[in-house]
Amino acid sequence: MSEFAFAQIGVIRSPWKEKFAVPRQPGLVQDGVGELHLQAPYNQPEAVRGLEDFSHLWLLFVFHQTMAGGWRPTVRPPRLGGNARMGVFATRSTFRPNPIGMSLVELRGIRTEKQQVILQLGSLDLVDGTPVVDIKPYLPFAEAVPDARAGFAPGAPAADMPVRFSALAQQQLQQQSRYPHLARFIREVLAQDPRPAYRKGETLDREYAAWLMDFNVRWRVDDIGTEVIAIDPR
Repeated sequence: MSEFAFAQIGVIRSPWKEKFAVPRQPGLVQDGVGELHLQAPYNQPEAVRGLEDFSHLWLLFVFHQTMAGGWRPTVRPPRLGGNARMGVFATRSTFRPNPIGMSLVELRGIRTEKQQVILQLGSLDLVDGTPVVDIKPYLPFAEAVPDARAGFAPGAPAADMPVRFSALAQQQLQQQSRYPHLARFIREVLAQDPRPAYRKGETLDREYAAWLMDFNVRWRVDDIGTEVIAIDPR
């Protein structure tokens, strides 16, 4: 068997500061946008010449937060409620023989600042600090297959969890003029019910928290939906 080494070409900057609550796929949270900062020696304007003519990109990246866990021949996909096992190659699980992921994201612009080349991206599903190892332009004529089958994930996951804000959370939102869309962002994230699959359906008085943007967002789920308890600056 052969082994290969890949150079990191850049790093992701995103509002997702930890793995918990990251959407399952890109494009599910409209305000969950980010950037790809290229690193030397790949941060040259010549390396991205012509890329601005493409609307979307494939990013190949490393599952750096879970790679130490190794791989598993079968996994429990969240889309199946975490109860059924599937072969790892039939899923997009992070626990793979090689911790490589791929994500299709919108390219919104390219900035060059002194020695920096920054790709401005649309909605993405990558944790802040994710190492990127390659970029490839998306080709609709070759890669968009409307009649393709998608097994146990034929469509986008449901995002219908009702979300409301406590009096404290509403007060904290009013104090964050720097983030005009913060309430919408939090609502879209929590509407997908990011709890572990085995917790879905529970209405226990359990508190959850996730680091989103620059805030520690705390919430609980009851029999009428999700209540955001507090939005604490970090």
